[in-house]
Amino acid sequence: MTFKTDIEIAREANKKPIQEIGAKLGISTDDLLPYGHDKAKVSQEFINSVQDKEDGKLILVTAINPTPAGEGKTTTTVGLGDGLNKIGKNAMICIREASLGPNFGMKGGAAGGGMAQVVPMEEMNLHFTGDFHAITSAHSLLSAMIDNHIYWGNEQEIDIRRVAWRRVVDMNDRALRQITASLGGVSNGFPRETGFDITVASEVMAILCLANDLEDLEKRLGDIIVAYRRDKTPVYCRDIKAEGAMTVLLKDAMQPNLVQTLENNPAFVHGGPFANIAHGCNSVIATKTALKVADYVVTEAGFGADLGAEKFMNIKCRKAGIAPSAVVLVATVRAMKMNGGVAKADLGAENVDAVVNGCANLGRHIENVKSFGVPVVVGINHFVTDTDAEVQAVKDYCAEHGVEAVLSRHWELGSEGSAPLAEKVVEIVEGGSANFAPIYPDDMPLFEKIETVAKRIYRADEVLADNKIRNQLKEWEAAGYGNLPVCMAKTQYSFSTDPSLRGAPTGHSVPVREVRLSAGAGFIVVVCGEIMTMPGLPRTPAAESIRLNDEGLIEGLF
Repeated sequence: MTFKTDIEIAREANKKPIQEIGAKLGISTDDLLPYGHDKAKVSQEFINSVQDKEDGKLILVTAINPTPAGEGKTTTTVGLGDGLNKIGKNAMICIREASLGPNFGMKGGAAGGGMAQVVPMEEMNLHFTGDFHAITSAHSLLSAMIDNHIYWGNEQEIDIRRVAWRRVVDMNDRALRQITASLGGVSNGFPRETGFDITVASEVMAILCLANDLEDLEKRLGDIIVAYRRDKTPVYCRDIKAEGAMTVLLKDAMQPNLVQTLENNPAFVHGGPFANIAHGCNSVIATKTALKVADYVVTEAGFGADLGAEKFMNIKCRKAGIAPSAVVLVATVRAMKMNGGVAKADLGAENVDAVVNGCANLGRHIENVKSFGVPVVVGINHFVTDTDAEVQAVKDYCAEHGVEAVLSRHWELGSEGSAPLAEKVVEIVEGGSANFAPIYPDDMPLFEKIETVAKRIYRADEVLADNKIRNQLKEWEAAGYGNLPVCMAKTQYSFSTDPSLRGAPTGHSVPVREVRLSAGAGFIVVVCGEIMTMPGLPRTPAAESIRLNDEGLIEGLF
């Protein structure tokens, strides 16, 4: 049987005017800034007007470690939101915007898939409402002003060997990871080494997604540490006097974007911080606004639960003062088989033993999420090649670990296929068993926070860090940054720092290569293993297949 592609399905969507979607949430036409007919930004005035309302229930969708077989976290998020509306609940979803880099690389877009998508799919996966361009421009403005400050006399006495602020571009471009800038003589400034990260790794992105309003945004931008002096004292963005102009560039990007699912249910799509170098969640302002206008809010966190869910709990929830009522942990039979040692080419054949062997990865994620005091249900994202015996093997494994696994067929059937999962989520939420708490307190020393995540979430035996890194952490504690959470940057493919180590490894170490202070965002980035903050394109990038057809329509996006 052949199925339509995601983009074919999205193109056939029966979209409603965005004003009708806003009306479902009580948002008037006057409070929507339309970008065409099917997407709009929500005004700050409306956001301010609903702050006295009671919060709805927050559902987090997370997953096992990603595999080439696919897990479908965003697809499940969209499907669950549609399913909740199908069974009569007032629900909406909150997801991240898509980066151009993965779209043209190998990961694809971030709008869901099959019959569980957010539309307009093409715009969402490309320029959308220009938020990422605004973030790139604000980041680039600060970059330019730092070098300009140095050029015109360096009043702040910046040590040009210690400029911490790198540049960004929203594209996978390995050639820009390490560069030399300001070559060409006196008129071009002072030559120095620098480099580029991808836009989603920018601290400006993380700040926009954690800020509560424009005033908070401007303060956080001012708190960014851009460089150090010879005496190692920090130079802040506010010292360069850039935060005001950066806020101006970001004033529209700060407003959440309202779109719809294929079934015309409301969705906020806003922000997109990298789930490695940042916290991998949609914006706080979108999530908190959604909680005021819907009874159920379904959101997701990037990559597997060891990265995304951990940061959602320890960073986003801590900073925003929110808490999930339930967690849906997404798994697929195909991914279980890969974790059980089956090659991608052989995933179509039934192999119950491999499913059972691969479930160890799922089991560890279940234990980890439970450790935050939140009830878990496993959502089995159905593939048409799954057999009944393989699905039952996952259900039996989950039952042994004290959780229920529900087969969800949203990719194929939309809300009809996700209704059973939605009913189970409602049952859990209405049971009121959540007792959420982060896994470490604010006042724990920074290195102990790193060890806590490494040992309790990754099941590592030890954290390897030289004295330079340990001393840097102590200096930040002395400077008043000891209460910040830690943001672990490691491979998404394994609990360890070795991407080839699947399943549920133990007895491994977590080597810390570098630590970075994101003072504006409000966390310490801990770079582990060989993780990159500027991805590269694969041998055959998706961009080779993206084109306009004879009718002027986009083909090849997925």
